Amino acid sequence: MAKRQSLKELQERLAERLTVARSEAIAATWLAIEAGGRKFLLPLVQSGEIFPLAPIQRVPYTKDWFVGVANLRGGLNGVIDLAHLMGLGPAAGTSDRTTSESRLVSLHAALGLNAVLWIDRLLGLRSPGQFSAIEDCSPDDPAFITRVLVDSQGQRWQEIDLQQLVSEPGFLLIAA
Repeated sequence: MAKRQSLKELQERLAERLTVARSEAIAATWLAIEAGGRKFLLPLVQSGEIFPLAPIQRVPYTKDWFVGVANLRGGLNGVIDLAHLMGLGPAAGTSDRTTSESRLVSLHAALGLNAVLWIDRLLGLRSPGQFSAIEDCSPDDPAFITRVLVDSQGQRWQEIDLQQLVSEPGFLLIAA
């Protein structure tokens, strides 16, 4: 009888945990990342898969922020160094930028580009309830930075609209 009771309690606890996990996943709005020492939020609806750093084939005569192409799941993807694109540091692939935490985040297929963003590290998922304030963007920020959110520790997070990023005229012009 004791075994049945423990099994029933275990099943109840598991069902409760699954319910909590589902509600937290639904509440998550952004993928939190770090690039060039700054914190960014990528909308989950515009983000795709997260890949470990893969071998990248360099492409000559392209802009510095276009690192090259990578074969991910059998498809070629352009690799964009997010930090370098925003003028936040040296080009990806340099010894001080490439770490075991470096990742490639693909753009959602609905955006129509086979491209991934090279980021310095993942910081998890975030939901609107984790932020205490919203600030206006700086006039110096690119148009694809839609707003700045401040968390309870006072850290500033810049939200990137990936749809607007790929719509920028210079984004598709990778020739140097």
